[in-house]
Amino acid sequence: MNIAIPAAIAAVTFVLGFILHKILVAKEIRGAEAEADRIVSDAKREAETLKREALLEGRDAISRERADILEKYQERRISLDSKESQLSSESERLGILKEKLNDRKESLEKRGTGLSEMENSLNAKHNRVNKLMEEQNKLLEQRANLSREQARKLMLSNLEEELHHEAGQLTRKILEDAENKAEEEALKVLSTAIQRCAADHVVENCVSVVNLPSDDMKGRIIGREGRNIRAFEAATNVDVIIDDTPEAVVISCFDPVRREIARQALEKLLEDGRIHPGRIESTVAKVTSEMEKRIRKLGNQLALDANVSGLHQQLIRHLGRLRYRTSYGQNMYQHSLETAHICGLLASELKLDAALARRIGLLHDIGKATDQDIDGSHAMVGMELAQRYEESHVVCNAIGAHHEEIECESLYGILIQAADSVSSARPGARRETLELYVRRLHKLESIADSFDGVRKSYAIQAGRELRIAVRPETVDDDSAAELARIVARKIESEMQYPGQIKVTVIRETRASETAH
Repeated sequence: MNIAIPAAIAAVTFVLGFILHKILVAKEIRGAEAEADRIVSDAKREAETLKREALLEGRDAISRERADILEKYQERRISLDSKESQLSSESERLGILKEKLNDRKESLEKRGTGLSEMENSLNAKHNRVNKLMEEQNKLLEQRANLSREQARKLMLSNLEEELHHEAGQLTRKILEDAENKAEEEALKVLSTAIQRCAADHVVENCVSVVNLPSDDMKGRIIGREGRNIRAFEAATNVDVIIDDTPEAVVISCFDPVRREIARQALEKLLEDGRIHPGRIESTVAKVTSEMEKRIRKLGNQLALDANVSGLHQQLIRHLGRLRYRTSYGQNMYQHSLETAHICGLLASELKLDAALARRIGLLHDIGKATDQDIDGSHAMVGMELAQRYEESHVVCNAIGAHHEEIECESLYGILIQAADSVSSARPGARRETLELYVRRLHKLESIADSFDGVRKSYAIQAGRELRIAVRPETVDDDSAAELARIVARKIESEMQYPGQIKVTVIRETRASETAH
């Protein structure tokens, strides 16, 4: 009995627990189903929302695409209408040209018919003239007692003399016309360019003499047992010449930059008064550093004055070194600036690129700024420098061709040759030794005196004009023009000279009579 009651309680408890469990499970299932229904409902609403948004976006995209297509269609239609209009006008123009060509063809056919008739008429006249000439020749042979061959030679001789006379006249006329036209245009371009160029015509040389406050300073420069002068020469790579010249010391060096450094260093030492090897080395180093800065400043100033920009710094440095370079007494710094201006002005007159022309003019002699460690002529060295620092092909070619060492590939090569000659050959630009000057004058006169009929020749205006006095009984007016041309050509082939040489032939006939 005691066992049955607990067992019954346990059974009832189990049954109640089971029923409660089923109730809870059923409740959870219903909750889950409700949640699932809610999720499905939310999903359906979200799907509907996304569907509506997608439809709206699709409609907007279709609308935009349609608008773009319509716009392109309108543009295409406008373009086609424009082309159709152009083709229509072109067709009308071609029609007009076709009518003109047909008219021209008819006119040429008529002229061809007329020319054929004229040719037939000329042939008939030619035949009649030949017959008349044969009759005339026979009559002349009878009257002159000359054979046909003898008469022919006589006529050819007379004709040759007459043709020579006419050829001289024609040559003179052609040359005068050509010279007048060419000289007029050339003078117009050159005068317009040069008059606009206000360049400094002063030739500057590097100073190599240092003035001393007194002759006592020479001993201090030499130093004990010559240690000061040896230290100075070793530091500057120059030769210091101390002689009997009062209150002056001469600095000798082939490199003008080193000579200038030595001059400035020596002047600073003289101002300071302390001259010994340590002070000399520090002063030379300081002046060398200052000189490098000055060279770059001069290069930048030169490029600025020439209105040229975008140059490599190494090219700027070489341009600054031109301040201390001379050629025939002409300072290369001023020559480069002057050539740049002239070249730019010439290009402006000829409707070319003035900026490019100034760049070429500024750099044309940059090869003269290099040291002796680079082989070659200054034109070729300058071209290599320009190529190395990425200048354009036109600039490089013009630099290399400005002395005709290579062929010019553009008009700028011709321009730089002209500008260089104008700058170098103008009065006062360069110095010539007396010996070379006299030799050139004698050469000019000897060339003129070598021709027949020349009585005397005179080289005047520093050799820029050659006047030739001829014998009037030997040389006539037509032969004088021919003689001037031949002498000028011979001077061009046998001599080298700056600028131009004018050849003037003077023929004078005088008649005099004395009244008693």
